[in-house]
Amino acid sequence: MRGLKRVEYECLVEHGLLGPDDKIELIGGLMLFREPEGTPHTVAVQLTMAALQRAFGSGWTVRHPSPVALDDDSEPEPDVTVVPGSPRDYLAAHPARPVLVVEISHSRLRFDRDYKASLYARAAITDYWIVNLVDRAVEIRRSPMTSDAAPFAWTYERLTIARAGETVTPLAAPLASIPVSDLLP
Repeated sequence: MRGLKRVEYECLVEHGLLGPDDKIELIGGLMLFREPEGTPHTVAVQLTMAALQRAFGSGWTVRHPSPVALDDDSEPEPDVTVVPGSPRDYLAAHPARPVLVVEISHSRLRFDRDYKASLYARAAITDYWIVNLVDRAVEIRRSPMTSDAAPFAWTYERLTIARAGETVTPLAAPLASIPVSDLLP
């Protein structure tokens, strides 16, 4: 069985067969439902976007759930991404290599840890964070590496867990120090 290609998926969107209310993303050739956005999830997205905008400043765009063109069979919609430039820089195509991908996770924590982490590692995303609403922590994954045990044959070599009272620093903004509590509802 052949999975759906990203260009086919984008045709479905362009022709109005899929819309923003469908809450679907393309992962490894499969159309999957995104995590439901309850109030804590929505607040965490807003807090994370504000904190990252302060940390990165001008010259960067902090995007709210928006598609990322990772490869031929995946177009996930992470909760927050940071990309260089301005929004108009992405009129022709979705960004392919954000400098930071953040998933806000509650009910799909295991999926974000296993499948999304493997997918982002395979795409060479060097800075992947999960704002873990269950344990009230930020999980930071860095240094992509191959792994036969991972769903997409890639994983992250380094995992750091930061909790309230600690700070986190994006790789692409090394002078920034973001309090974990600024990301949690």
